[in-house]
Amino acid sequence: MRRRDFLRLTALAPLGALSLRVDAAAGSFAPMERLPDGRPHRFELAARRFLLDGMPFQIRSGEMHPTRIPAEYWLHRIRMAKAMGLNTIAVYVMWNALESEPGVFDLKSGNRDFVRFIQLCQQEGMWVYLRPGPYVCAEWDFGGLPPYLLREPDIRVRSKDDLHYMKAVQRYMDAVAPHFAPLMANRGGPILMMQVENEYASFGHDLDYLKRLQSMWQERGIEGPFSISDGLGQIKKQQTYLPGTALGLDGDTDVDAAQAIAGEAPVWIGEGYPGWLTHWGDKDFQRGDYTDTLRKLLEQGHSFNLYVVHGGTNFGFTAGSNANNDYSNFEPVITSYDYGAPIDERGAATPDYHRFRELIAAHVPHRLPRIPAPPAAMSFPAMTLKPYASLWDNLPAAKSVAKPQPNELLLAQDHGMVVYRKALRRGGELSVDGVRDYATVFSGGRYLDYVSRVQKPGLHDRQRVAIPAPADGGEAELAILIDSFGHVGYGQAMADRKGIVGDVRLDAETLQDWQVHGLPLDDSFLAGLQPLADAASRPGLFFRGTLKLARAADSYIDMSAWDKGYVWINRRLLGRYWRIGPQQRLYCPASWFKPGANEVLVFDLHRTEATSIRGFERLHG
Repeated sequence: MRRRDFLRLTALAPLGALSLRVDAAAGSFAPMERLPDGRPHRFELAARRFLLDGMPFQIRSGEMHPTRIPAEYWLHRIRMAKAMGLNTIAVYVMWNALESEPGVFDLKSGNRDFVRFIQLCQQEGMWVYLRPGPYVCAEWDFGGLPPYLLREPDIRVRSKDDLHYMKAVQRYMDAVAPHFAPLMANRGGPILMMQVENEYASFGHDLDYLKRLQSMWQERGIEGPFSISDGLGQIKKQQTYLPGTALGLDGDTDVDAAQAIAGEAPVWIGEGYPGWLTHWGDKDFQRGDYTDTLRKLLEQGHSFNLYVVHGGTNFGFTAGSNANNDYSNFEPVITSYDYGAPIDERGAATPDYHRFRELIAAHVPHRLPRIPAPPAAMSFPAMTLKPYASLWDNLPAAKSVAKPQPNELLLAQDHGMVVYRKALRRGGELSVDGVRDYATVFSGGRYLDYVSRVQKPGLHDRQRVAIPAPADGGEAELAILIDSFGHVGYGQAMADRKGIVGDVRLDAETLQDWQVHGLPLDDSFLAGLQPLADAASRPGLFFRGTLKLARAADSYIDMSAWDKGYVWINRRLLGRYWRIGPQQRLYCPASWFKPGANEVLVFDLHRTEATSIRGFERLHG
């Protein structure tokens, strides 16, 4: 069973399974809770409880990820969490958002400046629970690991015995640890505790790997305390509890059973799920119901982390995927990371927010702050985009290979698309092994069919394509355009390279000698697009239009008239859309728009005729 299925089932288990024993002291509060005030504080893992400056302390945490939130909204989202009654923000730091190529780090631009985010938490009187990986899962591309690791043919990630991987981990820690260390509570910062890796028991059983990561942080000035977080069943099976760390339960509430593993170290709810993730092709957006569980946790004074209090958005190529350990049942995550969270994608309070706030208010010794108003939102009327450029007129130089190879190995390309081409002198039945993840097939410039790794209602399950014989006994060009989703970020299917990873056969013949074109869809590729000279009938088109606005505000761009592809606003990639849903509207923050003329660029794998977009104020309805 995959992680999110397992944890969701346990999270929704009857509350009779919740068995917490917390003595009066553990559930007590000081008259006023201590705040991060710039002075050193002592946070300790004591006998089955957390202590802050020697007093029992309940962590009431909500998770949000700076890289999923426009930086100009960080302060608003932190204040929303505080107004709900939380005292801590849990923060994933996504390694691959910071290091694009080996040794090429960006810790400052856009929403990468995690130091500023943590400082804003402190400014607002919020503590921080830091979760820096190196692996985080988080439904993020490759679980936060940099996809450049997949350029090593035999890489074994999350292993202390792989020199390439551990060298990269060392480089990552060297880059970020000097920024973390001064922000620890014992040095006057807001970080109470740091997690060592994430949900390792769902992947492996080498406890020495976790010990090594912990010692590497310590060698770089991070004294702790440390935590791990995992499903109870997995950690029982793999026996990967890291001695002396706080044990966070993900989706489980049987603290008594977990305490038997952790001994005298504190056990808490490391991930409690008020909502859930959604994959492309799901029937509807996923929801949760955490009210009764939260009530129990509050009544018994137990520490918890809501995963997530605010989800945000998988902008660009950042959305990850899930799959079984044998790479089957591939499920890519949608662009929205709304997650059914108490604070929705654009920062508004949901009904759950108000229910949770009321529960928490009854258990804290102070009046909660006023709820901040959400940012302004706007709708805009339908506007038609026109064909602008053809992918086929903009293919970069090809590489010649005997057989198809994955993007990462052949092209050092982590995301985007790739075209495989060759000449055929006959027709037959084409089969493509290892499509990762969605292929459109052409012969002689004519679209024939698609092959999808995603098997969901609304998609045909044909994995073979009939190739017609070339006219007049000549030859025709076979072209296979591969579009990729995010790399799998959970379980054993972590070598999820993209493109074509197997053989291509025509009937029983394995086809050889290919021309391969990488299409990273990055800024330089878009800047070099050559516009259409004539009308195009071949799918694989860019469409463009100008959206004129009197003012800039948040909006959800409706893509329900389109098929499958990508959307850019003023050359910034919002993310993916797909007709199979359930998401049809993509959130665009106000800062991506501007008063006046705005360029909207869409690449669609199937459409050849113009159609429209429009803007709404909400994700649903």
